[in-house]
Amino acid sequence: MQLTGAEVMVKCLEEEGVSTIFGYPGGAILPFYNALRDVKNIKHVLTAHEQGAAHAADGYARASGKVGVCCATSGPGATNLVTGLANAFLDSIPVVAITGQVKSSMIGHDAFQEVDITGITMPITKQNFLVNKPEELAQTMRLAVLVDVAHDVQTSMMEYHASKLRELPVAMPQKELVAAAVAALNKAERPVMLVGGGVAISGAEYEAVHLCEKMHLPVASTLMGLGCISSYREQFLGMSGLHGHERANRAIANADVVLAVGTRFNDRVTGDRDKYSAHKTIIHIDIDPAELNKNIESSIDIAGDMRTILKMLDKGCNSHDIKAWWDTIMTWPSMDEDYGNNTAPLFIEALNPLLKGKDYFVATDVGQHQMFTAQHLKVEYARQLITSGGLGTMGFGLPAAMGAKFACPDKKVICISGDGGYKMTGSELFTLASNNVPVVSVVFNNSGLGMIRQLQTVQFNKRFMACECPGYVDFVKYAEAFGLEGEHVTTPEDFAAAVKRGLDKDHTYVIEVDINPKDMVVPMVAPGKGVDEFVQGLGE
Repeated sequence: MQLTGAEVMVKCLEEEGVSTIFGYPGGAILPFYNALRDVKNIKHVLTAHEQGAAHAADGYARASGKVGVCCATSGPGATNLVTGLANAFLDSIPVVAITGQVKSSMIGHDAFQEVDITGITMPITKQNFLVNKPEELAQTMRLAVLVDVAHDVQTSMMEYHASKLRELPVAMPQKELVAAAVAALNKAERPVMLVGGGVAISGAEYEAVHLCEKMHLPVASTLMGLGCISSYREQFLGMSGLHGHERANRAIANADVVLAVGTRFNDRVTGDRDKYSAHKTIIHIDIDPAELNKNIESSIDIAGDMRTILKMLDKGCNSHDIKAWWDTIMTWPSMDEDYGNNTAPLFIEALNPLLKGKDYFVATDVGQHQMFTAQHLKVEYARQLITSGGLGTMGFGLPAAMGAKFACPDKKVICISGDGGYKMTGSELFTLASNNVPVVSVVFNNSGLGMIRQLQTVQFNKRFMACECPGYVDFVKYAEAFGLEGEHVTTPEDFAAAVKRGLDKDHTYVIEVDINPKDMVVPMVAPGKGVDEFVQGLGE
C-alpha cells in the first residue's frame, strides 16, 4: 500500500490503539496534521501550550494505564515538550512524543526552527530517533518514545505494511533469590513493606495487599505508591520520606527487613542513604534490573514481573507473630494525628468524607499543597492520586487532570494546585473550556511560593528571597475570562461544600482557597539526616 509518510505515522498510531493525542501544530509537523484530519478514531486535543500537551499525555497515561501521546512542531514546539517528557521519564510513565523536523537537506544548517531535539531528549527518553529516511519511518514509529520526523519524510510516498509492536518478554525471576527473600521475611522480627509507583504501573496492588494481609505486615508508601494499599487499611502506616508520616518513617528506620516493591529509592524517600540501609535486610523488587542497587545497596534484589514475584513470595511466606513489633509501632504518632498548628491540612481532610468509597481522580501540582494532600488525603486506590514525583514539576497539575479526564470521561477529577504552579499552566483552562471538559480545579492561594519559603526557613535562617508574590490574583475572575465559573472559600466546611457543587457541574469549576502563608508542611526530615530525624518546631 502506497501512503505518504504522514499517513504512515497515523496508521502506526492506529495499530497501537491510540485514540487521543494532545498537541500544538506548526509548519514542520503540518503534513502529519493534514493526515490526522481524515482519521475518525483519533481525537486531537489542541492545548494552550506544548508543555500542557506533554503533561496532559502524562496524566492520560497515569489514569488509564495506556500510552499517552503528544505532538509538536520543530524548534520551540519540540523544546516546550522537554519538561513534560522529563517528568514522565522520572516517574516511569509511558508517554510518546511526535515532533516535526525541518527538511532532511536542511538538518545541521541552523535552519528556521531547527533544534536537535533527539540530542536534547536523549537522557530523558528510553529510545528516541530522528527519521530522515522514508524506509525507516514505520518501524521507528513503533519503537520510539520520541520520534522526530523530517518534513520531507512526512510528504514522501512509501510502501506501508501493517504490523503491531510485539511486547518484549520479561525475564522470570531467579528462584534462589525468591527463596532467599522468603527465608528473610519468615524469620523477620520487625518487617516492613514499602510500596512504590511500580506496584500501580504493574497492576500488582492486589498481590501486594494479599501478601501484607497474610503476614500482617506494616506497610509504608512512597509518594508514587499512595493508593496501592488503601489509606483506610489498618496495616497502612502512611507515606515515608522527606515529608512522610512519623510512624512510617520510624518503622522504616527501625525495621530489620524492608520489602521494597517497585520503588527506585529516590533521595526524597531515603534521606541519608547509609543510615537508611544500615542494620537491616533490604529486599528490592523491580522490573528494571538497572534500578536494582542504583541508589541503595540491597541484600536481595529480584528483577522481573512484580505480580509474578509477589505471588511466589506469597506462596512461600508464613504468617508469624510480630505483635511486639506492632506494639512498638503503635507508640509512634499516626498519620491521623495533628502536626503543628497548620490550617491547610484541615481543608484536605475535609475532602475525605466526600471522597471515601468514590473512585475519583485527584491530581496535584507541586509544592506545599501537594505534600498536604499526600499526607492528609485518604487515598484508596492505585492510580487515584496523579502527582509529579521524581521531577517535582510545578504546573503539572491542571493539564495532568485534564489528561486524566480525557482518558476516563466517566470519572470525576479534582485538581489541587498552588497559586505559583497555577500561574505557569493555568491557561489550560482554555483547553478545558473549549472542549467542555469538567474538572474541579482548586487553587490554594498563599500569595507566594510556599515550599521555597519553607526551605528558606529551615536551611537559610528565614532569609526570605523571591518566595512572595506581591499583588493578589483573583483566580475565580481568571476562570471567568475563559467563560468558566467558580467561587472563593475560607473554611474547610465551605471548601467541602464547594467541591461537592463543583463535582455536579458539567464544566470546569474553579475554587480558590486562601491559605496562611506561614503554614508549614510537617513533619519534615532534617536535611542530610536519616528518615527518623525530623526538623523540630517547624509547625509551631
